[in-house]
Amino acid sequence: MRIAVIGPGAVGGTLAAWLAQAHDVTLCVRTAFERLEVETPQGPLVASPAVLTDPAAAAPVDWVLVTTKTYDAAGAAAWLAGLVGPETRVAVLQNGVEHVERFSPYLPADRITPAVVDIPAERAAPGVIRQRRMGWIKVPAGADGETFVALFAHTPIEVTTTDDFTTVAWSKLALNCAGAVNALTLKPSGIAHRDDIAAIMKSLVAECVAVGRAQGADLPDDLPEQVVAGYRAGPADGINSLHADRLAGRPMEIDARNGVIVRKGAAHGIATPVNAMVVALLEAAGA
Repeated sequence: MRIAVIGPGAVGGTLAAWLAQAHDVTLCVRTAFERLEVETPQGPLVASPAVLTDPAAAAPVDWVLVTTKTYDAAGAAAWLAGLVGPETRVAVLQNGVEHVERFSPYLPADRITPAVVDIPAERAAPGVIRQRRMGWIKVPAGADGETFVALFAHTPIEVTTTDDFTTVAWSKLALNCAGAVNALTLKPSGIAHRDDIAAIMKSLVAECVAVGRAQGADLPDDLPEQVVAGYRAGPADGINSLHADRLAGRPMEIDARNGVIVRKGAAHGIATPVNAMVVALLEAAGA
């Protein structure tokens, strides 16, 4: 299959490296680099896909994987005119719960396959990535979902379809929204072992659960406890993408990870004071 990956950062670069072992992969980037080097749980993985820096040079492919930051939808869309042909499918692999809404200004909604990704990975330099565990991807059930799953059949990444994408997306958002404490404190995942920090994380997730349920997600009462337990069970030196972006002085996905809870909570008349505070503090820190 011909696959284009727009924005091969930590997750996108990891996926591109695995896909390049069996498919014709093209990377769409701002700044070119020679190859992908991923340190995976199974050992080193190297790939040398084609690299494009000019959207005008793009040609239609079978699949486009959008793995840019959520705030860069317009930048990613600049590539779509060249990459998307009559049969092209577009998968949006980003944080948050608004995958289709984010790209519907640029594509018909029925051409978009939203994907929830849980693959902990960190980029040390362009094309140089550490994949901490194999992780998983979930997409809505249906013909396009099945075709997307087949792209990864040769990889150890667990890629599946789901009949309840809303619940999957909000469950992942619950995990991501708690990670705001790492970006605020500039401390890795091990800070969750502090009970006072864990209490804040649980409050963030509890608000996410309330709003997610109003959006139609089926979320358990103990999800806040599950999220904190997951942080405590993981590597203490783990750095999530929000934390990494603040450390590097890059824009942060504040709206997709916490702001969306505040926005949609307001639409349902649900108070989200802890997430609202986090959004304000992170916006001030990044100003």
